[in-house]
Amino acid sequence: MTSPLLEAVALACERDWRMLFENLELRLSPGDMLQISGPNGSGKTSLLRLLAGLMQPTSGEIRLNGEPLNSHRSELARTLLWIGHAAGIKDLLSAEENLRWLCALHRPAEREAIWQALAAVGLCGFEDVPCHTLSAGQQRRVALARLYLDSPPLWILDEPFTALDKQGVAQLEEHLAGHCERGGMIVLTTHHSLTRVPVGYRDLDLGRWAV
Repeated sequence: MTSPLLEAVALACERDWRMLFENLELRLSPGDMLQISGPNGSGKTSLLRLLAGLMQPTSGEIRLNGEPLNSHRSELARTLLWIGHAAGIKDLLSAEENLRWLCALHRPAEREAIWQALAAVGLCGFEDVPCHTLSAGQQRRVALARLYLDSPPLWILDEPFTALDKQGVAQLEEHLAGHCERGGMIVLTTHHSLTRVPVGYRDLDLGRWAV
């Protein structure tokens, strides 16, 4: 069995004095795609933020390569790419400037690579356009263009299909599955019914760990 890159052990999360889940266990190895499901308020986004190191669990432990997550913050930045439900881009910057700024935090990208990534998400010709003039779907695609750059192996994505049209959804599905088939890993939430998934796909229903 392949050793897990990311592992949660006896994980519990409390928000606003309410326990969302406890004793949660998961393992993620190369090739895996894990979809987090459950009703609204069950803690799907909270779990993603825990796995991304953006929140601390109420109890339990998250391990990266067998070691506690918090002891490898620098390694986490090289291993993980987080894209939240919001696009997370700066309105006054152009599409290219946003990607340059985001990539500079961890993996600087050349202009040619950024333009190729924007073209891959259907934004050829929008490289220098200020993002406040773009539609919600176009802004979402600027954020998702990071997935087409030299990126870490583990992607944690909160509702990545939000505001995408039918063609954009199909293209993203194919790209996500391909990432896993090349040895990458994905944890995601989505209300979209996936039609293209890798062999390593599985669903984790938070209802199993609800309190």
